[in-house]
Amino acid sequence: MDPISGADVPVAFGAGLVSFLSPCVLPLVPGYLAAVTGLSVNEIGDSDWRRVLAPSLLFIASFSTIFILLGLAATALGQTLRDNQDLLADIGAVLLIVMGVLFIGSMYVSRLNREWHVDALLARAGKGGPIVAGAAFSIAWTPCVGPALGGILTLAGIDGELAHGAFLLAVYSLGLAIPFLVTALAFSRATEAFAAIKRHYRVIVAIGGGILIAMGVLILTGTFTELNRWADGVTRDLGLNL
Repeated sequence: MDPISGADVPVAFGAGLVSFLSPCVLPLVPGYLAAVTGLSVNEIGDSDWRRVLAPSLLFIASFSTIFILLGLAATALGQTLRDNQDLLADIGAVLLIVMGVLFIGSMYVSRLNREWHVDALLARAGKGGPIVAGAAFSIAWTPCVGPALGGILTLAGIDGELAHGAFLLAVYSLGLAIPFLVTALAFSRATEAFAAIKRHYRVIVAIGGGILIAMGVLILTGTFTELNRWADGVTRDLGLNL
């Protein structure tokens, strides 16, 4: 499969975007920005964009690298199990459905809302370490990011092609990176928009969970294969077959 084709590519980007907008990440963005830039939250909005651009890009590169490495690991595992590809696809589909249920369930079950943040790493990042902050962000479990990331890793494992697996996680990272960078460069306006987004957290989480569940069902029924073929044909018709 061409790395840029497939119906799972827009799903990966959407998962990254939903992860950023989720109630487990969005409220923490100002804190991460402060740790990444070494500025206080009040200083970020008044600072020159050049002071926040470079550390923000380092932060993005750090968490993206770790996500892509995870994608390569999941894909490599899928390759080793290629002889049992049908079973792997069924297991992956069930995992996607379970992750979607966990995603939605986090709104109602308090035990699913436990979060793990690497405080020691963030303390170091606050001293001027955006790369460390990116590492902390990428390995910190939250009920919102965990299932979404796990779902994309599952898709990478099912596909079993290294290039496509790495690309999927790069696209997922892009879904997180773009709104983070926009927030860094336009902090005051972004924080105003956050207030409106927070009123629709349940809808955002429900959409994210619904997408994961739908993907699992499509894979179980074999419909996802046909959808991927259609998406592959569309990208070829658009001249995107690299």
